[in-house]
Amino acid sequence: MQGTILIIDGVATNRIMLKVQLSSAYFHVVQAEGLAGLDMLMRRVRPDLVITAMALPDGDAQAVKRVLLADDALARTPVIAIAPQNDRKARLDALRAGIEDVLSSPVDDMILQARIRRQLRMRSSTEELELRSDASGAFGFAESQAGFAGAKPETTASVALVTRDAATGALWRNRLKDRLPHHLRWHAIDDIHGLMNDPAPDAIVVDLDTARPGDGLRLLADLKSRAGTRHAAIVVVARLHDSQQAADALDRGADDLLLGGFCAEELAVRLGAQLARKARSDRLRNSLRDGLQAAFLDPMTGLHNRRYALPKLAGIARQAARSGRGFAVMVADLDHFKQINDRYGHPTGDAVLIEVARRMRAQMRPADMIARVGGEEFLIVMPDVERADAVLAADRICRQIDGCPFDAGPGSVPIRVTTSIGIAIATPGTGEIAAVNALIGQADRALYAAKGAGRNQVTLFRAAA
Repeated sequence: MQGTILIIDGVATNRIMLKVQLSSAYFHVVQAEGLAGLDMLMRRVRPDLVITAMALPDGDAQAVKRVLLADDALARTPVIAIAPQNDRKARLDALRAGIEDVLSSPVDDMILQARIRRQLRMRSSTEELELRSDASGAFGFAESQAGFAGAKPETTASVALVTRDAATGALWRNRLKDRLPHHLRWHAIDDIHGLMNDPAPDAIVVDLDTARPGDGLRLLADLKSRAGTRHAAIVVVARLHDSQQAADALDRGADDLLLGGFCAEELAVRLGAQLARKARSDRLRNSLRDGLQAAFLDPMTGLHNRRYALPKLAGIARQAARSGRGFAVMVADLDHFKQINDRYGHPTGDAVLIEVARRMRAQMRPADMIARVGGEEFLIVMPDVERADAVLAADRICRQIDGCPFDAGPGSVPIRVTTSIGIAIATPGTGEIAAVNALIGQADRALYAAKGAGRNQVTLFRAAA
């Protein structure tokens, strides 16, 4: 499953139709009729995203957002509200109240799916930054979480308006200038030399409708690939006639979509929200960039190091003891790695380690921790996970490492690399340091059992009867 989505609507047929749409995209769908019991339901299912009708039998979409904000564990859950057709006031009120996105009924499935994907990606990115901030804050290398909670954009930001012609750009600028305190400048969509060479804008608005087919989408891909504009907030403006292009824009990296053509009032609201999100992310990145990377990251692979991993594991264990949920500890070791260094040299061995780290990261969740704790040894911790899911994740890592040989350089035959993994599952209550150390020892013994059984496999620790 791609994630859990909670649908809230007092009309059963609306819920059923949405469930069919989302289930076909492999989402796990949970349903509710209104606000009654919603806080308990959310704490139980921990949805990745909420889709709610604007009006509910006992409240509205803004009340749903307040329920989420009241719980720190749920506060970052994005909400998409579905407003009645042509109810522009309701849409703007919801956006101003902090609801991440608002769609008008009837909902276009292609647009809905693209917006969901984008919201989930943004949430995942934010959570990863916050997890790193929490870790660095615990050791005194970053500001506290509270320091970022109300992050707002600078008083004056730079916003680039990218359209086909100067007349459209001037019209947009004139209608926006009294609604935004930011510096607005225009760029032609087919001549963006200035956009790429000027100081990078904080936000970029792209007009898809006046562009030649494909120009706007190519521009989005270009903006996201360049260091100067990669973190800019990007909002695209599109009309209703081309759902495919609008959905593609979100999948290509647009942060938000103004559908239905240019509307100065709505664009100003959406830009404000995206600039606030960017300000928060920028502050987190800046806080972490130097001290945290130097202190707690392995400089070769970019993974966490032992100095970070062991206290982090202890914290995960304490949280698990409070929540009553288990977690998994894995120790992974590359098989016969010394032979790679001896035969091909240490630079090739280093390149293998870097690629192994990349493949491991690709198989894990944002909340999981991966650390390089020895030359070719890795510690992986999966919080809030069942035994079967932990074993499946370890199996995926083994297959990804063994499944594609590693490049040994020009003129050399690709190298086959395998790994062995030992797993220990923590039961609720494993919170003491001694218990955590014992857990690592169990995973280590399971690793050696995997080595003894022929390597390139996963072994789960099982206590002697």
